[in-house]
Amino acid sequence: MNLKDLLSVDVIKIPLESSEKYQIIEELVDILKKSGRVKNREMVLNAVFERERVMSTGMGNGVAIPHAKTDGVKELVAAFGVTKQDVDFQSIDEKPVRIVFLLVGPTEQTGPHLKALSHISRLMHRKDFRDRLAAVRSAEEVIAAIADEEKKYFAL
Repeated sequence: MNLKDLLSVDVIKIPLESSEKYQIIEELVDILKKSGRVKNREMVLNAVFERERVMSTGMGNGVAIPHAKTDGVKELVAAFGVTKQDVDFQSIDEKPVRIVFLLVGPTEQTGPHLKALSHISRLMHRKDFRDRLAAVRSAEEVIAAIADEEKKYFAL
């Protein structure tokens, strides 16, 4: 599974309009809904919000990966955005977030969901890659950056 295969131009937003954690999540869910990848918007929002209330998905280094499992989607889906300004995501390192990946998987499919979370986390540990993503100006640049990084670090 490659991240570039989960993302397409219609589920990437540069920049995100929202400036608050829950609004950003809602904005990304709405992007997925508009693209036809979400069956039930409210189920997805409730699942992601509930997961966020349990523990922040701000992983540190300016990155957040809000995620959940719900029957509001048929298959694993992802959206991506870069914020206009720093956003308080209650991250583990207490630093603001600029890069946000939203990941939602069906309730009965744990493996692909966990694999995608792990994959994103490993990519985001590289400072040069985070800097490149934070500076993108278009969805096409996001896809190109991710494809390049995956070729370097996940090639068979």
